[in-house]
Amino acid sequence: MENYGGKDHTTVELGELDLQAKHGTIQQPYRNTLSSHQMHTLTAFCDTLLPSIDLSDGITTIDDSLFTFYKTSASMTGTQNLVGGFLSERLRHPSVGLLMLGLWALSTWYGTFIMCGKLSLTSEFPYFQRFSQISTKKREQILCSWSSSYFRLLRQLFYALKFLVLLIFFTQVKFHLSFPHLRDLESNEPNPTHNSTTIDLTLKNYYFQVDEKNENPSWKALGYCGPDPNFLIQQKGEDNTAKDEEDFFGPLYKGLVDPRQQRKVFAETLSRSGFPVSIHQSHRKTISHPSASLTIHCDAVVVGSGSGGGVIAGVLAKAGYKVVVLEKGNYYARNTLSLLEGPTMDQMYQGSGIVATDDLGVIILAGSTVGGGSTINWSASIKTPQHVIDDWSNNYELELFDSKLYKEAMEVVCGRMEVQSENYGEGFNNAVLRKGCLELGYPVNDIPRNSPPDHYCGWCCLGCKDGRKKGTSETWLVDMVNSGNGVILPGCEVIKVLHERKKGRTQDTATGILFEFDNYGKGKEVYHAKSKVTIIAGGAIGTPVLLRESGLRNPNIGKHLHLHPVAMAWGYFPDKFEQKKSYEGGIMTAMSTVVAEFDSSGYGAVIQAPALHPGMFSAVTPWVSGIDIKERMRRFSRTAHVFALARDRGSGEVSSTSKLSYKMDHSDEKNLQNGLEKVLRILAAAGAIEIGTHHHKGKRLNVNRASSHEFEKFVKEESGRDLRNLSGPICSAHQMGSCRMGIDPVRSVVNQRGETWEVEGLFLADSSVFPTALGVNPMVTIQAIAYCTSQSVLEVLRRKKNSY
Repeated sequence: MENYGGKDHTTVELGELDLQAKHGTIQQPYRNTLSSHQMHTLTAFCDTLLPSIDLSDGITTIDDSLFTFYKTSASMTGTQNLVGGFLSERLRHPSVGLLMLGLWALSTWYGTFIMCGKLSLTSEFPYFQRFSQISTKKREQILCSWSSSYFRLLRQLFYALKFLVLLIFFTQVKFHLSFPHLRDLESNEPNPTHNSTTIDLTLKNYYFQVDEKNENPSWKALGYCGPDPNFLIQQKGEDNTAKDEEDFFGPLYKGLVDPRQQRKVFAETLSRSGFPVSIHQSHRKTISHPSASLTIHCDAVVVGSGSGGGVIAGVLAKAGYKVVVLEKGNYYARNTLSLLEGPTMDQMYQGSGIVATDDLGVIILAGSTVGGGSTINWSASIKTPQHVIDDWSNNYELELFDSKLYKEAMEVVCGRMEVQSENYGEGFNNAVLRKGCLELGYPVNDIPRNSPPDHYCGWCCLGCKDGRKKGTSETWLVDMVNSGNGVILPGCEVIKVLHERKKGRTQDTATGILFEFDNYGKGKEVYHAKSKVTIIAGGAIGTPVLLRESGLRNPNIGKHLHLHPVAMAWGYFPDKFEQKKSYEGGIMTAMSTVVAEFDSSGYGAVIQAPALHPGMFSAVTPWVSGIDIKERMRRFSRTAHVFALARDRGSGEVSSTSKLSYKMDHSDEKNLQNGLEKVLRILAAAGAIEIGTHHHKGKRLNVNRASSHEFEKFVKEESGRDLRNLSGPICSAHQMGSCRMGIDPVRSVVNQRGETWEVEGLFLADSSVFPTALGVNPMVTIQAIAYCTSQSVLEVLRRKKNSY
């Protein structure tokens, strides 16, 4: 066994850490293993959702971008191949088998007849058809019938494929575009219904390849510019050789260590920063866990680098303790971001942003990158509301939340994130929300944010291009790295928490973490981080799964999952708000509490505005026909969205990272319905000419033409519709409560110190410890709890021996 235990405290070298290319990445397709029969069905499904539509009849002048957008079907861009790759390799969901079976069944005449009924029949022998043989018009009718079918499996098939196809079509940035159905291509004869520019477009781009600008041909028709133009100008104007390492690689570059380096180099890199490392020449096989080929010795190992893990890592390292942070995601520094929706979701979101509950009832967004959710969230930095503090401290008897320590913690974390409430120019969605509230006399407040007043950027959900949004990768993790006492190992998947029963003890003590990483395609390599204390901050989905896989048996682990369910409505504003675009500006600057019930039960809904780029916009938009979805998408840049977010009483359970169950309570549904009613009124009062919700029927109202009676009827009917049973998309960007804090192990997983009841020295520091749903954006509350937990960890470390 080789030991590397020197105490040389020089900075950690970057080593061979692979960072994203300077000018972004091209989205790489996953390997498609679907059969040819399944692909025939999938292609037909894609072209039913997004068919080729000819707008030239009777029109002498057509905008080139609109002509291309409407004429382009999904299959012309190869969308079906990318969807097939996602189904084959990337998607991890219990329904994947059902989707595969459905695609196969629809490739047969009998499966098609069973699933599609009489619409699949033809008047000519042999009468029965496969799904791909049915006309587009009838396929549209079939999909509409599935969206509201009594058979839940058909609804799931429709919603899953609709979500995937639209998301991928509007986010892919490199593909092969062709127009095989244009008859005038072969003859090269001019078509009198097209202007000369359009003819040139279709003829010369018979095979269309996107260039190095990473542009999607549909974006111009949508009024979407792609990545932030200012960022692209900044990138092009930079001389990389003239910039220092921090500017290019980001503020964490000194603390990032790639575990895929040659083992000896990796060990030497860590030892130079004061982390003793042992290399095991021969693997010691054990029954309990795989053998580790290397052991890192440290004071604390932290799993996860988001709002919880980042805070604890920063506090402990600044106090002089050696900290190893394990992160399953990768690091994307400011200047290595692409700000492309598709690639970013694939790289920085859990499950490529395609995570849902087992019944597909809730779409879940969660960060999976260095900095966690704080890297891709919407900046909202709201302190724990007083009614929640009262609830947790009185009804749940948790004295922590009414203590001086917790108040201090909120001030400290807000100070470190530079939280403030001013803004020097509001984005489109928030301007709509504010104006509508003011017109109606609804309360509307400024949202505190961890970004400066002039941070007019709608791309922060894809990473912050200038580091002015103060997530943990710009604050607490920087503190850790600058202290010289911490390192971050990206791309590491934790296998289990190691714990053992020490002599004379009645319960186990945590001794570290076993983790693995993909060693450049050569297989999995397993390392061991041996620590005095272990902190898990993997989020409300990842943390309970890890605890179970580590042998903890507390029955509360994974239960009581809350999701802050969100329901949205939209309004179309063709010529208001200074021609702002829906995707620009500060993501969250305004909030209404008109139905929040803060002064009574505390269980209601807050009203806020989202960040939606074309992919997610299309995925949650109702689909009723191919031409309708293209018309809705054409209005993308001038369509405002506002949502209601409920503090949910309903809850679910985390069984694995891909299997989550959730049941919305009737009271939560009612709160969301009340919120949607207010949202529709807000949109109309702000000046929308057309409004609607995301219910699958896709109904909309022209506000200018509607009478007062028609308006009231529409608002009541649309806001009162069922929000469960896949009637429309319900989204979640906040997951919490799956390892909740409490005063006894019968009803909770951790005590008020953040330490698990079952294993000493094992602490949790993320949203999983919330006793209930919070009801507002959770970043400050997560960080404040983590700060308090860090004080408990410091007490433990002070009692430990100095040696490893």
